[in-house]
Amino acid sequence: MSIFGRISVRGLTAAAAALAACGTAFAASPEPAPAPAVPTQAAPTGSDRISNPVAEFAGIDKITGRIITFDVYIDETVQFGALQVTPRVCYSRPQTEDPKTDSFVEVDEITLDRKIRRIFTGWMFAESPGLNAVEHAVYDVWLKECKQKSDVPAPDAVKAGAPKADAGKSNGAKAAASTPKPATAPDTTGDETTNTN
Repeated sequence: MSIFGRISVRGLTAAAAALAACGTAFAASPEPAPAPAVPTQAAPTGSDRISNPVAEFAGIDKITGRIITFDVYIDETVQFGALQVTPRVCYSRPQTEDPKTDSFVEVDEITLDRKIRRIFTGWMFAESPGLNAVEHAVYDVWLKECKQKSDVPAPDAVKAGAPKADAGKSNGAKAAASTPKPATAPDTTGDETTNTN
């Protein structure tokens, strides 16, 4: 037999003896106690988001340097200067959680030849206003917060109580079909905010 064969046989014999000793010691040891039950918490769901009927925006007129804050109801269109702002949803979180306020917004520009051109469609984030703000040559618009109530009166269709036949239609379709009407601005110093239904 070669030296390699003798070393291998000795090594296997030693390993088998060590394994047998461990098995005997393991069999003699008491069974470990079960681990205490750890309460599991359910993962946060999308239901933690609060859907709000009002989005609050801020806008700046770069020519005059005025910053204006204005409220817009969901699916309502409000005109700020040459821009028309329409929020589709506005979500926030409960006060016990980190604030994550976001809104899906469509912004159109009214050109000098009175054509409407879409310049922004996307999510705006109140905690990061520069991330998806609307930047225009004259006006900038960004989301400030989502609210449950507003000092601005609700759109006429909501106030008057729409007939049941119209209840199936979305407010966005009603807003698109109606002609823009100027609304009274909360600030009487000459705001450039106009409400259109």
